[in-house]
Amino acid sequence: MADAKVIPFDDDRSRARRRPARAEGEAAAVRALPGPQQAPGESGKPGGPEGGSEASGAPSGPGAPGASGPGTAAGPEPGRGASGGSGWERRLASGLAFLRRRVTGEYEVDEFGYDEELTDQVLMSLLRPLYEKYFRVEVKGVENIPAKGGALIVANHSGTLPLDGLMMQVAVHDHHPAGRHLRLLAADLVFVLPVVNELARKAGHTLACAEDAERLLRAGEIVGVMPEGFKGIGKPFGERYKLQRFGRGGFVSTALRAGVPIVPCSIVGAEEIYPMLGNAKTLARVLGFPYFPLTPTFPWLGPLGALPLPTKWTIQFGEPIETDSYAPEAAEDPMLMFNLTDQVREQIQHTLYKLLVQRRSVFF
Repeated sequence: MADAKVIPFDDDRSRARRRPARAEGEAAAVRALPGPQQAPGESGKPGGPEGGSEASGAPSGPGAPGASGPGTAAGPEPGRGASGGSGWERRLASGLAFLRRRVTGEYEVDEFGYDEELTDQVLMSLLRPLYEKYFRVEVKGVENIPAKGGALIVANHSGTLPLDGLMMQVAVHDHHPAGRHLRLLAADLVFVLPVVNELARKAGHTLACAEDAERLLRAGEIVGVMPEGFKGIGKPFGERYKLQRFGRGGFVSTALRAGVPIVPCSIVGAEEIYPMLGNAKTLARVLGFPYFPLTPTFPWLGPLGALPLPTKWTIQFGEPIETDSYAPEAAEDPMLMFNLTDQVREQIQHTLYKLLVQRRSVFF
């Protein structure tokens, strides 16, 4: 199968990065992403040295100007409804065109491996039934995410497995008026697991480091981070909805340098999908995992025990905290970072308590 076209951010990348191997003899076209001074739909010129790497896609929504092309499904023809006799023919043609682009490599990825077409047409379609039918996610405050430009979404992390990040990604994609894409920052472990590594990159996730986050934010992307990390997702069930430490406030420093707003996000429902009653630490060390969960069903029921409980979820995006009024050197002020970090954490925790009081049941 031929490789995809590649879209670099710029041509001055000096930091080394792990990249998926490229088959010998395969070439990749290059298209630059919008920089901080470019409009979201504006493209730059092909880059040089990084033509063989994978680079980040610009934010786009359904119906955005210039959105048509190899990576975008064509809209319905005038006068022909989707329910008409030709509806299945258009779907079949669209599917065959998608497969042809996959085989010939006529699709685009960015230097982080993000494949927007695959994410929109395949990965989101696979996650949507889980989001809509199984967890029945209710979304609030999505209008607090800006329609254009960069923003940093900071959320609580829970649930033993990181399904909360995926559900948050679907929420932004499906409910935001501009159809924006969320680029999640993930732990190193994600990028060393077979299959998971490739899928995470295709879905737009990248390594949780300040350089990558700032690069995406300056390019006008929506970036998601969960500062609790493994401490949050792997905490015992008895500590559910009690936020863990938010690290050293690195996400605040990144937002200050990029001059983008911080959007607090509170997720209720994920804590109960895998009630973690214990942690097999010895087995976790042998396998190289940060923890090995023991739940009422796992590992006792085998693969069946890995099925999450069908809890009712609520995702609420809070009022953004603006950072563009601070001077550039504010990113080096430890007291300011501590205060902003504490402000974000307190806002998320307060919203969690409020949502817990409002919900009628864990499952309804």
